[in-house]
Amino acid sequence: MTKETIKLFSEMHAEPSWLADLRQKAFDKIESLELPVIERVKFHRWNLGDGTITESEPSANVPDFTALDNHLKLVQVGTQTVFEQTPVELAEQGVVFTDFHSALEEIPDLVEEFFMSSVKYDDDKLAAYHTAYFNSGAVLYIPDNVEITEPIEGVFYQDSDSDVPFNKHILIIAGKNSKISYLERLESRGEGSAKATANITVEVIARSGAQVKFAAIDRLGENVTAYISRRGKLGNDASIDWAIGVMNEGNVVADFDSDLIGNGSHADLKVVALSSGRQVQGIDTRVTNYGCNSIGNILQHGVILEKATLTFNGIGHIIKGAKAADAQQESRVLMLSDQARSDANPILLIDENDVTAGHAASIGQVDPEDMYYLMSRGLDQATAERLVVRGFLGSVIVEIPVKEVRDEMIATIEEKLSKR
Repeated sequence: MTKETIKLFSEMHAEPSWLADLRQKAFDKIESLELPVIERVKFHRWNLGDGTITESEPSANVPDFTALDNHLKLVQVGTQTVFEQTPVELAEQGVVFTDFHSALEEIPDLVEEFFMSSVKYDDDKLAAYHTAYFNSGAVLYIPDNVEITEPIEGVFYQDSDSDVPFNKHILIIAGKNSKISYLERLESRGEGSAKATANITVEVIARSGAQVKFAAIDRLGENVTAYISRRGKLGNDASIDWAIGVMNEGNVVADFDSDLIGNGSHADLKVVALSSGRQVQGIDTRVTNYGCNSIGNILQHGVILEKATLTFNGIGHIIKGAKAADAQQESRVLMLSDQARSDANPILLIDENDVTAGHAASIGQVDPEDMYYLMSRGLDQATAERLVVRGFLGSVIVEIPVKEVRDEMIATIEEKLSKR
């Protein structure tokens, strides 16, 4: 019955045969595949999908669009697109930013070429599940040699009143020598308490010479159990600078990966995470160097409150043949509770001799000397502690390209700290 439901969904959306067939192949693989390996995170009993593919009804939790700047932007609530804005000058250059099924009509060859190209449908159980059951998404295409100076915004709201699975596929294709700054928000909206699951895959294809700045803030609600996969695939001399704020309320496992395929490619992954209550967040951040002279850097900072759990796995893998490659990583966790649990696991896999690699990891509490210095200047303990936390997480926050979102991330940190 489920397989027939997937087929019916494909037919209702007039999906091309290659996609409909791929969904069926992925469905057939789900049961035989293992879950992805997230070291030291026990998520095997989580509900990460109930085997349904459906669309959400129009929501009452729609934001106000009366005061928006005229820049490239797409907003979805659940599976519904509620706002789409493309400036005329960008449309004339061939830029496309639209929902997934519209992109299948506007740029069908590009979607077919790059969909599930940075992650394969049979890599693991959750990849196969995503391929079979994703019910909405978006495609951003930047043609060769196009530079966009204003931030591009993709805003994806999960309706807290709805239990429809939040299964999205977001595909970003940055053409050769293009240059963009993209901001993504995954956020629960509304006051509802419906339990929901999320399986989200984001693919960023940076073709030769492309420069991509990718910033994200994840704020899914406490009733959403989520798997979030963000994958980058880089050509020669391409770069992706990732800045990701993991600020969810519910249980989350995440994969943030960059494959440095091209020679001279460069990926910087900066991740901040904040865990509170009893939630569990497990984050794998991986850079794989395939190309010669490729450079991959990982910087992860996390803060844990109350009885929460946060795990960072930093993985640098240099493939044989990637001469003069460089893989560096740093994972640091600040614990503000004696009942919190954390792991910071650096992993280096080196298959080539002519390379540079290194790692650092630490878990600790607020430095008493920092607190003493601030309190000696007249600050109370709570204020001093908030300043220390903001400074600790600041290396990623400053990379967010939109001031309002930076302020929002700081406000989220302040809100969580004030509940202690």
